[in-house]
Amino acid sequence: MAEPLKVVVTGAAGQIAYSLLYSVAKGDVFGYDQSLELNLLDITPMMEVLNGVVMELQDCAIPLVKKITATDDPNVAFKDVNAAFMVGAMPRKDGMERKDLLKANVKIFKAQGQAMDKVAKKTVRVVVVGNPANTNACILSRYAPSIPKENFTCLTRLDQNRAQAQIAARLGVTTDKVTNVIIWGNHSSTQFPDVAHAKVELNGQVVPVPEAVKDDNYLKNDFIKTVQQRGAAVIKARKLSSAMSAAKAACDHMHDWFVGTKGSNWVSMGVISDGSYGIKEGLMYSYPVQIKDKKWSIVQGLSINEFAREKLDATAAELDEELEAAVAECTD
Repeated sequence: MAEPLKVVVTGAAGQIAYSLLYSVAKGDVFGYDQSLELNLLDITPMMEVLNGVVMELQDCAIPLVKKITATDDPNVAFKDVNAAFMVGAMPRKDGMERKDLLKANVKIFKAQGQAMDKVAKKTVRVVVVGNPANTNACILSRYAPSIPKENFTCLTRLDQNRAQAQIAARLGVTTDKVTNVIIWGNHSSTQFPDVAHAKVELNGQVVPVPEAVKDDNYLKNDFIKTVQQRGAAVIKARKLSSAMSAAKAACDHMHDWFVGTKGSNWVSMGVISDGSYGIKEGLMYSYPVQIKDKKWSIVQGLSINEFAREKLDATAAELDEELEAAVAECTD
């Protein structure tokens, strides 16, 4: 069995982590022959709950898990880690101004970034799940300057999975038959779910999704709105935010990063923009990426029509404004 991988999960006493930890522990993410050491981080008032989570993990009796460390100290949590699921963040509460949310999250991700910079492996792969995920990932990277910027990503796979599921249901196929859906931009209601380049396998034939759906009005309106507002719809129905689906998406994201994408398929990840598709450099922006040898690269050369251009720019403008507001809260 391979040497244990060290994996940290923050916000480990919370709902998303509760679903995430079992999948990670049993091998769904890093492989069924890859042993693990799990570091679980949460705030001091949550330590009793976190100890309960540790008990449950122990009671799962999973052979891959060699060690579990529960802590409220980022310097302990990030020590020598290979992979980081950054789930913990300050959620927006009723009456909270956006700037207050950004300020609270800057404080959290500054402290965690500094600890990561000091004690994590420089090869650590990081996915930020806690919202506002794109901007939180930028702040984390800012305070961990010794770790390459391309090692910081944020989760938009949940949006991709949602979009894929909507198309699959519309066409009466299973989700694995739908490929190359793209989420552009911010993990927010301005994101752009794009199926212009997506494909679907129907009756043994692979065809473009727009050709299969045959309803441009649906693809430009209801489909986009459904995906954009799916998180709010879950909260309305469940009275709690998405947890199981967010955990599954975080696992998908990290699995593909470590294992790679297949053939000409791509996945959506929030990554640091290099200026591709006219998006400002330095923004944490969701792009279609292909992954090989644990390195992602943005898929180039996709045609962007006028409708898509407008959507790409709108979500970029929101991200730019959000990052500027967050950076204004940084006191280096």
